[in-house]
Amino acid sequence: MLDVVVGLVAALLVIAGILVMLGPTTGTLIKRAKDLRRARVPSVFQAAHPREPVPSGLNPKTQRVLVAAARLGNWLRAHGQEEIARELRNAGGKITGNEAAGLYAMQVVLRKLRSLNLDDRTAQERLKSLTSELRIAVQDRFEQLELLPFKRP
Repeated sequence: MLDVVVGLVAALLVIAGILVMLGPTTGTLIKRAKDLRRARVPSVFQAAHPREPVPSGLNPKTQRVLVAAARLGNWLRAHGQEEIARELRNAGGKITGNEAAGLYAMQVVLRKLRSLNLDDRTAQERLKSLTSELRIAVQDRFEQLELLPFKRP
């Protein structure tokens, strides 16, 4: 029993000596060691964490534009309209960097969507509703930024 106590005291003295030699950096080293222990590679069988669709820190109306654009882009991609979906994605990327240029690019894509006709009537109605949602969100943000004068009826 005495051997165990002496061994523990000796181990504690060695650890205390190492901590004294490290000096003020001891706290940061301990934090790094804890972070290394916590950082684990996710398992293949674990569900992925849902990603945030819109970067936080953006204006809520800008977020609304990006969400509507993402919804429309996903729908267009699912219905074989890859090129317009890509243009819509590019315009959304511009919004996060230069909002005014991105909104103007979104207007150009909305003009192209007006001329898009689909064979299926229900698909055409869904396209119309998603396009209308995006158009209203873009116009609201344009008005808020006072980029273009829109007349309200």
